[in-house]
Amino acid sequence: MLAVNNLSINFGERYLFDDLSFTINPHDRIGLVGSNGAGKSTLLKIIAGLNQPMEGSVNKARFVTVGYLPQDAVVESDLSLYKEVESAFEDILLIEEELNEAYEKLAVTDHTTEEYAELLEIIGELQHKQEDADAFRLKSKIETVLMGLGFSVPDLDRGVGEFSGGWQMRIALAKLLLREPSVLLLDEPTNHLDIESLQWLEQYLQNYNGAIILVSHDRAFLDTLTKKTFALSLGKMEVYAGNYSYFEKERVVRRELVMNAKKNQEQQLKQTQEFIDRFRYKATKARQVQSRIKQMEKVELIEVEDEEEEIHFHFPTAQQSGRVVMELKGLRKAYGGTVVYDGLDYTIERGDRVAIVGVNGAGKSTLSKIAAGVEPFQAGERKEGYNVIVSYFAQHQAEELDMNKEVLQTVDEVAVGEIRTRLRTILGSFLFRGDDVFKKVKVLSGGEKSRLALAKMLLAPANFLIMDEPTNHLDMRSKKVLQEALHEFDGTYLIVSHDRAFLDSIVNKVLEISPGGRLRVYLGNVSEYIEAKKREKSAGNDQRSSMTVEQRPDSGRKTVTPAAPVKETEKKEGKPKKNLFQVKKRLEQTEKAIAAKEQEKASLEKRMAGEEFAKYPVKAKTISAEYAAVTKALNELMEEWAKLSEEMEQNET
Repeated sequence: MLAVNNLSINFGERYLFDDLSFTINPHDRIGLVGSNGAGKSTLLKIIAGLNQPMEGSVNKARFVTVGYLPQDAVVESDLSLYKEVESAFEDILLIEEELNEAYEKLAVTDHTTEEYAELLEIIGELQHKQEDADAFRLKSKIETVLMGLGFSVPDLDRGVGEFSGGWQMRIALAKLLLREPSVLLLDEPTNHLDIESLQWLEQYLQNYNGAIILVSHDRAFLDTLTKKTFALSLGKMEVYAGNYSYFEKERVVRRELVMNAKKNQEQQLKQTQEFIDRFRYKATKARQVQSRIKQMEKVELIEVEDEEEEIHFHFPTAQQSGRVVMELKGLRKAYGGTVVYDGLDYTIERGDRVAIVGVNGAGKSTLSKIAAGVEPFQAGERKEGYNVIVSYFAQHQAEELDMNKEVLQTVDEVAVGEIRTRLRTILGSFLFRGDDVFKKVKVLSGGEKSRLALAKMLLAPANFLIMDEPTNHLDMRSKKVLQEALHEFDGTYLIVSHDRAFLDSIVNKVLEISPGGRLRVYLGNVSEYIEAKKREKSAGNDQRSSMTVEQRPDSGRKTVTPAAPVKETEKKEGKPKKNLFQVKKRLEQTEKAIAAKEQEKASLEKRMAGEEFAKYPVKAKTISAEYAAVTKALNELMEEWAKLSEEMEQNET
């Protein structure tokens, strides 16, 4: 369908691509990966026809169309949202315009003339074209895509210029999806999406009737969508027949094979050179020497990409906070006439690792700012607990950096203790390598400033971290460094993020914020939260779904725990009430068992995070089996607890 042939681009003596060739077939699902600077975005622009290669070509069949979404997509228009997105259907709109003109001519033409008959024929052809283009479902298609990407009905009449940068990207994405190109090129499409929009896009792309090439740092998104991986490295491309997780495993195997081949080549070259040096001046061996010299000149040396240094980052030690880290009571927050929260109650306890999720505009960032103490509110109370040290990161933190200082100087000011000796290594994990650390802040790009602000925040001792989209400008490796550091962090944190792969292993609660300031807390990670929401949706009843909400009067918190589905017959007919004392006793026993299993699970997680776990595979396997058994037992206990709690509630009513 589309072929890239012998593509080459060089900057001076350095080749970004060297003789790159590959094909894209119909319905391909390709993840394009590589380190920062490998040329992923450049390659997409060449395929889209926006950039031209120095050598080589991109050939496609006549019927093939290519659509491209850049990272910084912005739509400049004076039209309303609906009209702007509708412009994606230029062909259909043109048919409609021609049809209207034909109708107008028909109205003033004598029906007995030949011209009238010709107009009728033209109108018939145009109507057939409309049907073939599915023009009558145009409005439905536009609204489906816009609603899926998080826009509301009132947004349809708003001017495009009223929307912020993140929403501008969604508008560009909506237009691209509606055009339905044969080859869809997406460069970081998830950066400005919330969890719900991300899920919608994921499902939409799974059913997309065309080829997709995807650049993304969202591992879960890549794993779900892609079936093939193109890996750029050293100007070459390697193709892997699987998703990102498959690529990671297979890359290790291939690297070992290449390393062995390189060693063998070096050994052969060494032996050949020794022969040349030994017999160079012997007339009887002159022909053989010359033969080996020519042989060595023709050898193409095997190159191996340098293995990036494993970086482990540990948060600076801070004093332990009290049990209650923060209390938010009766909060009211409004921007003009728009009320975000009214009477919000939420308590954060030591050890809480909370992912804040919800649709854009629900108030996720507002809540994080209030918790950080940087956003005023109209009523209520924000109360910090004993010994709490708050550290806050948001995208706008980059604007508060001193523009005249160097990168290294910026982090050196906040770092304390032994970690100061490793600042350059840590900066490298946030993509500041070599002489980059001596750059002035004012010359950095927006993404670089955000990464620097994040690094600065993480180097300051704190026991309560609040982070708003910390992974937006990080690559896979940087995210892994941050993820491992958060896993070992012994404090408390709130994270606003939509990156499931990043969050799943480091959070134990999900705080869902709905429009209107309603809060629900789900125990577990983000993937478990998504599954719970799916079960709720399929049940069609939030109160009697697979999650049970318990209101704690002491903290004002809503806690959601797994529960067994309630059968319709039980709800209608009711069950005989059991002895309240027996149920209460079993509930107390279950709670003690849960506490014991949670402690056991935490102990195993600590062992799994240690160095011995990676060093001793047999021991690691045993620990992993224990962890799986404990997790299963804990889930069963949680289900039992939910059933008993429900019985208690029924017996008390």
